[in-house]
Amino acid sequence: VCGSCGFVVYVNPYPAACIVVREKDRILLTKRSIEPMFGEWCLPGGFIEWGESPDEAIRRELEEETGLTAGGIELVGAYSSISGACRHVLLLGYLARGWSGNPRAGDDASEVAWYDLDNLPHLAFATHDRVVADVRG
Repeated sequence: VCGSCGFVVYVNPYPAACIVVREKDRILLTKRSIEPMFGEWCLPGGFIEWGESPDEAIRRELEEETGLTAGGIELVGAYSSISGACRHVLLLGYLARGWSGNPRAGDDASEVAWYDLDNLPHLAFATHDRVVADVRG
């Protein structure tokens, strides 16, 4: 709050979404081709754009990064992550209840790969670990 004029600057979280595409005991991960966490594995996802609903955003992100078109989706939960001094992300985690297409890397992903739930690589973001844990039940 400005002491002179009273103007308030709100520092709100960045809204983002990620999705677990599960096939039996495997999930689809993407390898990041950008910073932060370049070269690390993560769930497909990204930031919600102006004018998009969270459902629209996760469908767009899934298609951009993996080439898959989501069928039914289910909200798993909402997660908060503060990294560094200036970034607070509010992440909505989804589960794909179906999809079509063949996985291929695109947009922010240099690779896509199926991983066994019991043998996942280190994930770039701790919130993604929490989403995966909640999907496992």
